[in-house]
Amino acid sequence: MGKPPIVTKIESTSFKYDVPDMAVHPVGGQLTYTPGANMTRTARVLRIFTDQGIVGEYLGGSESEHAAIAQTAFWLIGRNALAREAFYNRAKQILKQSARMGLSQVDIALWDIAGKYYDAPVYELLGEYRKDLPCYASTTIGDETPDGLGSPEAYADFAEQCFEMGYPGFKIHTWRDAPFERHVAMIRAVGERVGGKMDLMIDPACTFKTWGEAIKVGKVCDEYGFFWFEDPYLDGGVSAFGHRKLRHYMRTPILQTENIRGLEQHVDFIVADGTDFVRYDLDYDGGVTGCMKLAHAAEGFGLDAEPHGPGPASRHTMAAIRNCNYYEMGLVHPKTGTSAPTVYLGGYEDQLDSIDENGCVQVPEGPGLGVGLDWDFIERNRVDRVVWG
Repeated sequence: MGKPPIVTKIESTSFKYDVPDMAVHPVGGQLTYTPGANMTRTARVLRIFTDQGIVGEYLGGSESEHAAIAQTAFWLIGRNALAREAFYNRAKQILKQSARMGLSQVDIALWDIAGKYYDAPVYELLGEYRKDLPCYASTTIGDETPDGLGSPEAYADFAEQCFEMGYPGFKIHTWRDAPFERHVAMIRAVGERVGGKMDLMIDPACTFKTWGEAIKVGKVCDEYGFFWFEDPYLDGGVSAFGHRKLRHYMRTPILQTENIRGLEQHVDFIVADGTDFVRYDLDYDGGVTGCMKLAHAAEGFGLDAEPHGPGPASRHTMAAIRNCNYYEMGLVHPKTGTSAPTVYLGGYEDQLDSIDENGCVQVPEGPGLGVGLDWDFIERNRVDRVVWG
């Protein structure tokens, strides 16, 4: 292939976009359906430029993660953009007191460069396992509106709608501050309506106040054969011992590790018997490089590794991993679209109706991540740009 591309400049661009009918819930900070509201959010794109004109792009990451890129940019500029393993390991050392923030976003952009350099999609470089990715519908948190997810029956209606659309799985993000009995009633309503027809999951996002409440919910999930129970209670999803004990009192498998970062902590959680399914996240766990290491480590223990959240990078990794079950299509709602910016080109979307008749989405086929960005929209709505190099 000739000389490798050398990194010459790194650039982080922030832009604004509107999200209709959504607002921030006062408890926990997640977005919730709010008819008539119009929320303005900020998204970020990382670009890595090379001396061969190849530019790696990644849309994603928080303000803190993009700010942390400054800590590794000085090391990366002037180096081989294909040396991802060298960057991954050096960045772990540089960012050891910064929760490895910024590592993931840079790594994904470097994979985009690699795919464009070799004129191949990332999943082919990783090693293709499949190209059709089964999806579960992952709901927004509950709301209090008559036409939204305001009651147990509304959740059951939406689950049935998703089943009829072809989704093989449905994951509940429940209310943030509802009475405990209401959560239980909702699980029963969904279980009665579609239990046995599709895989059911529940993710309280650490909202239940005590370990004891989590046990009670888990036993109700047992009645309906839930596929997994994720981040049950207010410890923040980080206690391997607490979740190990939880597993002893319920049959429903636990899915943990969304809220810890990186390969080593995940392996420690597995060895401590703190989870059944292993969660990985492209933005939290070292990008494509880190998540592939994590998935292969889980495979060595005979466990499945499940991707968190949608997006092109998530599709590419899942396409190259045997030991995972579902792509997370979220966050979806019966009355509104997702809160992600719609700036991908070529018709790429992660919306409720993005699945095919078999309940699957496909991995992008273009070079690199395989999906371009609408830079006209991004530049019109740009609020900040930071350049290194």
